[in-house]
Amino acid sequence: MKTIVLKNAVFEGLPVICLEFPYDFALKELVKTYPECQWSRKHKAWWVPYREDQLDELIQFFRGKVWLDYSQLKKIDIAKEFPNTIKLDVKTEKEMQSFIEWMRNKRYAESTIKTYSGALILFFSFLDNKELSEIENEDLAYFNTHYIIRRGFSASYQSQFINAVKLYFSIRQHKKLNPEIIYRPKKPKLLPNVLAKEEVKRILNAHKNLKHRTMLSLIYACGLRRSELLNLKFTDVDSNRGLLIVRQSKGKKDRVVPLSLKTVDLLREYYKFEQPTVYLFEGEKSGSRYSEGSLQKVLKSAIAKIGIKKPVTLHWLRHSYATHLLENGTDLRYIQEILGHKSSRTTEIYTHVTDNSIRRIKSPFDDL
Repeated sequence: MKTIVLKNAVFEGLPVICLEFPYDFALKELVKTYPECQWSRKHKAWWVPYREDQLDELIQFFRGKVWLDYSQLKKIDIAKEFPNTIKLDVKTEKEMQSFIEWMRNKRYAESTIKTYSGALILFFSFLDNKELSEIENEDLAYFNTHYIIRRGFSASYQSQFINAVKLYFSIRQHKKLNPEIIYRPKKPKLLPNVLAKEEVKRILNAHKNLKHRTMLSLIYACGLRRSELLNLKFTDVDSNRGLLIVRQSKGKKDRVVPLSLKTVDLLREYYKFEQPTVYLFEGEKSGSRYSEGSLQKVLKSAIAKIGIKKPVTLHWLRHSYATHLLENGTDLRYIQEILGHKSSRTTEIYTHVTDNSIRRIKSPFDDL
């Protein structure tokens, strides 16, 4: 199969992904059909705008047609690496701190506070510290066109920016801007990435290190998010009742997840060996939480050991857990509760990737 190599680059101050391949007419014609792909005469390269979900879309588009080599592609924080903005003046900086304190007093999640304040700081600095009371709808449209769209930010970021602006101006400036003049993009409907059970088994057995093996196993065995795993305390494991308590997860909700006997046995073996003091999985310092970066490296190392070429992430294990539950006949309502989904519509996406439902469809070709 032909290969396209994906690499990071910066064209005219914008982050892009280059698609490199030896000249091949058929391959060139295929690349041209990718919606966002353009040819740069100056750089003599095919490229697409860099954004967080671009790699997933490239993989889905070229799946079964060509092999994508993204080993040299690095994740970057566009807001940090390509700000093109100035520092806030003292008055605006003080106003931002007041807004942040207001959100904290209203018990907004820290992740939401960080996202909203970051979006507003970019917006205000992009406008060259314009008087906040003088900002109008035209400024929103200008920022959307010349910053968000031009720099290839994702649809999710654009929606977050709109939400941040609506909240800030209604609360702090007591006026309503109309963010609806900005087209609120539809979020791409991508199917969850799911691994076969045999692939999951190979990943979970890749490490001899008991701690590493237990962490990856628990994510799959209970369908946990990365943050949920790292925030677990050893007191959250109720081995006698076969339950795991996930506290204050997304949406500040607690939930209970069932633990199988096999999982309980693994956790008991791990606890006897590691003897954590506070968190179930601790870092080098006793009582400290295991870091997200280290957990990512654990998965990356496992993938490298078994030679899987897919861009597997920790969340793939959670997707696989939900899909395998559905294939085993578990009611969708229970899966929703176990995963901690607020809406059943979120859980229903797994019905689109279950092998059982797909395999039952008979092709009309068989009747010819």
